[in-house]
Amino acid sequence: MKLTTALSASFLLSLASAQVLADTSILFIGNSFTYGWGSSTRHYRADTVTDLNHEGIGGVPALFKSFADQAGLDYDVYLQTRGGAGLDFHLAEKLGVMGRRPWDQVVMHGFSTLDANNPGNPAVLIDTVGQMSEFFHGLNPDVEVYLTATWSRADMVYLDDRPWTGQPIYQMARDVRAGYDEAAAAAPAVKSVNAVGEAWNRAMENGIADPNPYDGIDVDKVDLWSYDHYHASNYGYYLEALVVFGNVTGLDPRSLGENECSGYELGMSREQVSALQQAAYEQLASESRVTEAPLKLPQRVASQRCN
Repeated sequence: MKLTTALSASFLLSLASAQVLADTSILFIGNSFTYGWGSSTRHYRADTVTDLNHEGIGGVPALFKSFADQAGLDYDVYLQTRGGAGLDFHLAEKLGVMGRRPWDQVVMHGFSTLDANNPGNPAVLIDTVGQMSEFFHGLNPDVEVYLTATWSRADMVYLDDRPWTGQPIYQMARDVRAGYDEAAAAAPAVKSVNAVGEAWNRAMENGIADPNPYDGIDVDKVDLWSYDHYHASNYGYYLEALVVFGNVTGLDPRSLGENECSGYELGMSREQVSALQQAAYEQLASESRVTEAPLKLPQRVASQRCN
């Protein structure tokens, strides 16, 4: 009887372990642009993800987790963040923390201007992406690394004596993307770049988002930036998460639907949710990252809203 009980317990434990191993593990690495500074996204659903620094962060990783759950995808989501840091900080200080397990996927980005000390120069980013991706490849030769190219900062464009002063609001995002493209080309483990900044550009070009928060926000448009015109608002982080979700999974972000749970919880209207999903889709489709074949969700969110 004792042997049978022990064997049964061992079998159940093996099943539990197999279930854990069956999850796709994904690690998000970044700074305040990942953890959602300046918005309620920062602590959103923090209990659904694992913050390696134990700071109670939900952020963009928690939004990704919510989207994945709604799409019926089994993801185990972790994050390693530090405000104001580039990837060089994580490389120098956090390899011990990040190297405790092999990851299936890694999503990472550096400082918002490519280099805090030399804005617009991708040299440090290229070097650190190469070293970081090599490190993760050593943990898992099949790892997929994704780089997130971030958005134009309004404070860097509309204020005087800034690196992008006087240029169109769209240009900084294009310059940042060019730097990430160089970094991706130099690192074989990098699968692709999450075009977040360019999705922001599309949202502004499509009339969804106001391009200049310094002169007020037009009626029926959203402000993608937070109050400092530097970090993102809930709308901006939501769009970031949609792009990452679509690029990493290959699924059309519009498949989440206008009643998508997290948009509702963050106070967005159905029209705003749909418009942001459309901007994410258009950017992803322009790079052949998703196909126009919306996924039929296992259960419609509209019937239950949020759990």
